[in-house]
Amino acid sequence: MRASTLNTLLAVTSVLALVAACSIGSVAIPVERLLAALVGTDSASDVIVVWHIRLPRALAAYLVGASLAASGAALQGLLRNPLAEPGVLGVSACAALGASAVILWGAATSPWAIPIAAVTGALTATALIAAAAVNTRSILTLILVGVGLSSFAGALMSLMLNLAPHPFSLADLISWTLGSVANRSLPDIAFAAPFLLVAAVFLTVARSGLAVLTLGEEAATTAGVNLLRLRLLVIFGAGLATGASVALAGAIGFVGIIAPHLIRPLVHHDPGRSLFPSALLGGLLLVLADIGVRVMPGSVELKLGVVAALLGAPVFVLIVLRRRGV
Repeated sequence: MRASTLNTLLAVTSVLALVAACSIGSVAIPVERLLAALVGTDSASDVIVVWHIRLPRALAAYLVGASLAASGAALQGLLRNPLAEPGVLGVSACAALGASAVILWGAATSPWAIPIAAVTGALTATALIAAAAVNTRSILTLILVGVGLSSFAGALMSLMLNLAPHPFSLADLISWTLGSVANRSLPDIAFAAPFLLVAAVFLTVARSGLAVLTLGEEAATTAGVNLLRLRLLVIFGAGLATGASVALAGAIGFVGIIAPHLIRPLVHHDPGRSLFPSALLGGLLLVLADIGVRVMPGSVELKLGVVAALLGAPVFVLIVLRRRGV
């Protein structure tokens, strides 16, 4: 399939999913009323529901899914490991740890405090993974480093939950751990947007280098690729995107590995060409998952991160078994 055709198909499907997310809910809003609400010519109640509740939630889910999927595709290309992604390698957990530490210590006096803490945690974990990738070619070693980071971040998160001074802090920490885009607003998206924009620029610049890197580091160097620059672009791009995503929605895993895995065969396993369609598919998948969360019967709404893990973990196991020929 041609890249332009694939991207167009995913883009159109994404728009339809966003429209569905704004229309579907406890009270359905027909498409004609939805369009009128978007331009502010419909009833005040529809305008409030669309602009203050459903549209911000749908956009947050799409941006988070797109960011995590693009980060996963870039990390897979850099590490030449199709099992790499921010969640599996501990980047998401470390980002959530940074954000949770700010919440626990009451330092979130600025709206930038939580995003900066999440980005710092993500960058730290990504740098450790990149350092491990330089010193080993073993996929198992990289996965074990990621498991170790996730376990350590999880242990510190458990410690924070244990030390939470009052129920409000405890509820916020649990929300970050489980992941959700409920109650997100357009200002929340605006705070994360600069980080996501810079990350998109870094990953876009790294595209051509990732394509050449599939031939091996020696061949890439011979072709004129600056490996250090490429690593830094991917590290900072994936770290910024993951940190901003965690700041916006908490820890949500497996999107970053599932979307690139589905896209890769369609772009002839070229990691550079997989970045954009992976982002489109990741956003689409997370919007659809959030629609499922909202319409699922029950008095308590499931967290988006829980649903993503329930759906993504079995697929991840299948990918591992297929790669090992089991």
